[in-house]
Amino acid sequence: MTNENRYDVVVIGGGPAGLSGALTLARARRSVLVVDAGEPRNAPAGGVHNYLGREGAAPGELYRIGRSEIAGYGGEFVDGAVAEVTDAAGDFTVRLVSGATVRARRILLATGGVDELPDVPGVRERWGRDVLHCPYCHGWEVRDRAIGVLATSAASVHHAQLFRQWSADVTLFTHTAPALDDAQLADLAGRGVRVVEGTVAALRIESDELTGVELDSGLVVPAGAVVVAPKPVARVGMVAGLGLTAVEQERGGIIAGTALTVDPMGGTSVPGVWAAGNVADVFATVIKSASAGVDAAAMINMDLVNSGIYSPAAVAAAS
Repeated sequence: MTNENRYDVVVIGGGPAGLSGALTLARARRSVLVVDAGEPRNAPAGGVHNYLGREGAAPGELYRIGRSEIAGYGGEFVDGAVAEVTDAAGDFTVRLVSGATVRARRILLATGGVDELPDVPGVRERWGRDVLHCPYCHGWEVRDRAIGVLATSAASVHHAQLFRQWSADVTLFTHTAPALDDAQLADLAGRGVRVVEGTVAALRIESDELTGVELDSGLVVPAGAVVVAPKPVARVGMVAGLGLTAVEQERGGIIAGTALTVDPMGGTSVPGVWAAGNVADVFATVIKSASAGVDAAAMINMDLVNSGIYSPAAVAAAS
């Protein structure tokens, strides 16, 4: 790869948003390069859920199939991380950590985010397996288990209320969350949710299975799954030179993570740069990220058409 290589679109990120965008663009006869660092946010998960037609598919398998489909329409791939993106009058240069560079007329940023997890031994090791966050993504897989909710904010009460739908055995560990008021305690008691005061010291793992939650006091409460509230931090360092920075995202007064600010179709404040997936929406699931990638790709193609830029194949067919 050299500076002489120029694509209509370089897609940065090979997860659901990036691959769906690349597929849409390749089918639009655009020259597309996907630069993929191979670090999808959902890599630890055993399967992708609520994705119609691919329910339960392993993330790696979903992405392998997606790559094959894109390649069938002429899309290209390079494995590697992007160090920086620079812009000279709408002619973007993408420099990889390896030192290789490539040029692009437009950029689709689909780099996702990195989950900040509670600093409790066992949480990161079991993340995506029996330590989880989304009841709709993982609730069925842990149904009827003893489920512990590791409270780190006021939103953890909502987590406990939700997971009660999947199990009659739910325990809220107050950990570092604000103290519960009488109304919250009464609500949880009415739902049959147990509340355990104190700071969690570690998760108990035996024979590669989560078996319990250990408190600083030494008390161990049996648990077959633990719910946490991660804070996804958008991967945007490579576009900092363009003036793009992530901002905190709130829901119900709780900081849920960081993401770029985009318009409804993924457009950023930098002309020629779109963003889709968790880098632009901390709440996006896999299928929502894929949809956002399609939307952003359609707008990118429209922008190129409005600029009078058509594919060589389309130009040749008209001549």
